[in-house]
Amino acid sequence: MSAETFSNAPVSVAQAQAWDAQRRRARIQLRLRRAGVYVVAVALAVWILLPIWLIANMAFSTPQDVRAFPKSFFPNPISLESISFFLNAQGIIPSTGNSIFVAIVTVVLSTILAVPAGYAIARYVFRGRDAIRLVMLSVRAFPIVVLAVPLAVIFLQLGIFDQPFTLALMHTALTLPTTILVISSVFASVPFEFEEAAQVFGCTPLQAFFQVVLPLALPGIAASAILTFVLSWNEVFAAILLTLSNRTLPAHILYNLDKSSDPFKFASAFVMLVPSLIFIFFIRRYLFNMWGQINK
Repeated sequence: MSAETFSNAPVSVAQAQAWDAQRRRARIQLRLRRAGVYVVAVALAVWILLPIWLIANMAFSTPQDVRAFPKSFFPNPISLESISFFLNAQGIIPSTGNSIFVAIVTVVLSTILAVPAGYAIARYVFRGRDAIRLVMLSVRAFPIVVLAVPLAVIFLQLGIFDQPFTLALMHTALTLPTTILVISSVFASVPFEFEEAAQVFGCTPLQAFFQVVLPLALPGIAASAILTFVLSWNEVFAAILLTLSNRTLPAHILYNLDKSSDPFKFASAFVMLVPSLIFIFFIRRYLFNMWGQINK
């Protein structure tokens, strides 16, 4: 029997039913996988957003509602008493300014130092490259006291102890290894052929980096900036060791936490969340661009 005759042969009812059943099973499996993805995504969103919502709910409730049980899902009535009491507490506004300053300086210094270091690790093969990566990872394994105590002694000798900028230097030392490794992986994901093509069309290596590689790596650099900001904003141990009168907000809250009421604690937690959320809001488009590049 020829191939043409075979292709034109009528399909039996049993074969058609089998194909229909197979297509139905494939559609059902696709819908189940999609439903599973949605269930996992919703579970992760609830896991992340529920604590934030509970903190915000308690922060905008009256002190009586904070202590009452059962808790309402929405604050009724909405009260700014706890937030106002927290913001008017002694040292809160200066420590908040110190935290924002330290976090921003840490992000800037870490990014400026990590971009060329990460590019060199990602693009160049040299002796000791793997050892450098291992050493950077080992720095993160050290207890913070190993770095904070010697730096405190050095800062005292130099007369720059208890300064927000010196604390930013400490935070930079803590976050720089992670930032370098993250940014190096981002540069490694950018194909080297793009740089070669740019140089073929007349760009110098430096121009190819700034005009081709760096724009493609910006989403990953933004993600590392978020990580650096959050690490610096939440860090408390080094801030306690290296500051006395110019404490950051986490150090100031921790110092007063055992003497504070529950409304104060919820208000402080909410205020601690706000700058990180604002920072993420302004650079979210870089994260969305990174998500699009990953999908492509």
